[in-house]
Amino acid sequence: MMKPGIMVIGHGSREPDWVARVDRTVDATRERLNEPASLAGLGLTEPVPVVAAYLELVEGRLIQDGVNALEALGVTDIVAVPLFVSSGSTHVDEIGWALGAYETPRRETDLERIAVRARLSYGRPIGGDPEIADALLDKLAGVERADASEAEGGGGAGDPGIADALLLIGHGSDEPWFHEAWRAELESLVSELMSRGGYGDAETAMLRPDEVAARVGLLRARRPGARVIAVPVFLSEGYFTSEAIPRRLAGLDCVYAEGALLPHARIGDWIVRRASEGLADIKRAAGDSR
Repeated sequence: MMKPGIMVIGHGSREPDWVARVDRTVDATRERLNEPASLAGLGLTEPVPVVAAYLELVEGRLIQDGVNALEALGVTDIVAVPLFVSSGSTHVDEIGWALGAYETPRRETDLERIAVRARLSYGRPIGGDPEIADALLDKLAGVERADASEAEGGGGAGDPGIADALLLIGHGSDEPWFHEAWRAELESLVSELMSRGGYGDAETAMLRPDEVAARVGLLRARRPGARVIAVPVFLSEGYFTSEAIPRRLAGLDCVYAEGALLPHARIGDWIVRRASEGLADIKRAAGDSR
């Protein structure tokens, strides 16, 4: 008999608050997926185990630990949900290879293959999915537009008659394929935010390679007098959102829409949707194999 389970995989951090934000979101996801109406909609009659596991830095809760915990509960089919911002993350690729989702990683990895007896379905990261655009628009709604001197981040005020410009900042990668994946997904988000938010211009920038100052310069050249609002696209608050990005923005006269995607409820919605789709897929596959 098929018994499905969900494993939500995050990067992990030495910062307890970073991990706690992910854990709280996964806990809420577990409750929602196991509501009677949700189970009935998926054609399931028993609760679905849901665990959070981490690539590194969280002792006793690594990916192998997550697999072991689910298999100890009798799980026969695991839906692995990579809770990462972009498919351009090298970690998304190496995790998929380690879980056996494909034979060859796109780059060398120090990870070892993970022992998995259950059948496994490996999903996609957030990418340009609509939930992330909703979360970013809510973040932008909290930025004071009337007076940039009062906005968080302390950026300078632009001409009130000129629409603001956006700068989406992601982690990025120095490796070509991963870089292009990051770029494509951030640009997809930029298009969505401009069409829904009424912004006059927008650019994307990555920390690897460091593109922040150059992209701000492009926006200044194309849109003189516009206020530039810098928006970090990171999962959980930590070093990058609180130190690395502010350092790169220093002296660039931008408004900083500080904070990360979690604990926004739409990220929980995304996990529920991805997990539900994975569960429906494995249930369909089980039916087709009879």
